[in-house]
Amino acid sequence: MDLVDGYRAGAAWDEMVADGQVRGPYQQVHQVLAAMSVPDLRARADSLARAYLRQGVTFDIGGQERPFPIDVVPRVVGADEWAQVAPGVAQRVKALEAFLADVYGPQRAVDDGVVPRSVVVSSTHFNRAARGVAPTNGVRVHVAGIDLIRDSAGGWRVLEDNVRVPSGVSYVLSNRQAMARSFPELFAALRIAPVAGYPRRLLAALAAAAPAGVDEPTVVVLTPGVYNSAYFEHTLLARLMGVELVEGPDLFCASGRVWMRTTQGRRRVDVVYRRVDDDFLDPVAFRQDSLLGCPGLMTCARKGTVTIANAVGNGVADDKLVYTYVPDLIRYYLGEEPVLPNVDTWRLEEPQALAEVLDRLAELVVKPVDGSGGKGIVVGPAATPAELDALRTRLAQDPRGWIAQPVVQLSTVPTLVADGLRPRHVDLRPFAVNSGDQVHVLPGGLTRVALPQGQLVVNSSQGGGSKDTWVLEGSRPAEPAAAGPARPQQVLAGHVVPISANPDDAGVPAMQQQQQQQEASC
Repeated sequence: MDLVDGYRAGAAWDEMVADGQVRGPYQQVHQVLAAMSVPDLRARADSLARAYLRQGVTFDIGGQERPFPIDVVPRVVGADEWAQVAPGVAQRVKALEAFLADVYGPQRAVDDGVVPRSVVVSSTHFNRAARGVAPTNGVRVHVAGIDLIRDSAGGWRVLEDNVRVPSGVSYVLSNRQAMARSFPELFAALRIAPVAGYPRRLLAALAAAAPAGVDEPTVVVLTPGVYNSAYFEHTLLARLMGVELVEGPDLFCASGRVWMRTTQGRRRVDVVYRRVDDDFLDPVAFRQDSLLGCPGLMTCARKGTVTIANAVGNGVADDKLVYTYVPDLIRYYLGEEPVLPNVDTWRLEEPQALAEVLDRLAELVVKPVDGSGGKGIVVGPAATPAELDALRTRLAQDPRGWIAQPVVQLSTVPTLVADGLRPRHVDLRPFAVNSGDQVHVLPGGLTRVALPQGQLVVNSSQGGGSKDTWVLEGSRPAEPAAAGPARPQQVLAGHVVPISANPDDAGVPAMQQQQQQQEASC
């Protein structure tokens, strides 16, 4: 029996097979797998793992740096399916942009009753310091990661929105390179939409967001540091964009501007692509004990001399209670029906919904509204009676802090495990880049796979893995000819002085702890 003959779909909607027949997008992948033996496929999987280890493609899990697990079987999405997904993601980003501009401005949606004021102001990530900070080109969500799932009927639904500092795109780029080396025969046979242009698009969008009057903007990537779980991503993106990777102490504010210390003296900074959470970004405006930010950064942003991407305060749009209002926000701001529906969700601050959820707690999935990375989620059918009792108390005490959803049997994709190819649950995080003129959705995105049998939490921080996501297309579009952004990007000649590389001994544990505290929602 070969690899695919022994594959059997489970109860969930399987993306490769239906009633014993192979779905269209998977035909050629199925043929290649059918011609391989288990040892052959494992050899390719081992080669992938070794390549990732050599390249340092890692993710921090439980305080331990490990190679990021990539499964050798790709996920394939047909062109017709992507023709629905990409516009739906772009629509979502446009609505969230409009909401953020409104919520930190006139708050028309609040006054018109689309979103209750109490929902906005009670959000953990509603940041009043963001009021009055007007982006040069009107963009607050420069990069978005919109998490999607396929339900029991195969339909796409939005699971959550990530518009603060969404992570994971580095694994999309790395996965594609690794898979192209492992399956050259499939890349020769299939027209797979490319992803290599992402760094150029990101750099162009960041440059387009530079303060007015800046012709050659200097862009930097601000990282919490080497102890952050997504540090690999920060270094990769900085390298691929040809910009400097900096830490907070490498920056300083003077004369109303942000500057970078280099071996050739100070250098003006125009755009900060930050991977540092709001609370740690500026010790003057936020946490005074932060060792990761730059004092005065928010003052410069308010003056319009520097752009922070993504914008401070975006987390209110990530709030999972606000998520329940996004379909209404699409109708309100865009005058359109949502292309991609939400997962059905109970708002527990509504007494009737709370009563129903408490009565059905063992059947539902309950999530903290400000959580990320799969942390804090309670899957009712898998919880113990003691865990459900404790959760029931917490919900009664803080209903605003939680939402509830039905247990959605995420779709499955063949995954190589110890006993061969088996169905494992997946989600998808497409990444969108907003230049102000266009929202570009990267074809594919990060497919996260729950490796244990029956597991529904796919987050990498919870032990999940990833798959390369192949979007098939009728004809391969040409890659953009320009290697740089719309406005020329100045690549620094000097190197950043490693100011933060040798802090005094007393500061090291505190800095390490703060770096690890930064969220990586991958």
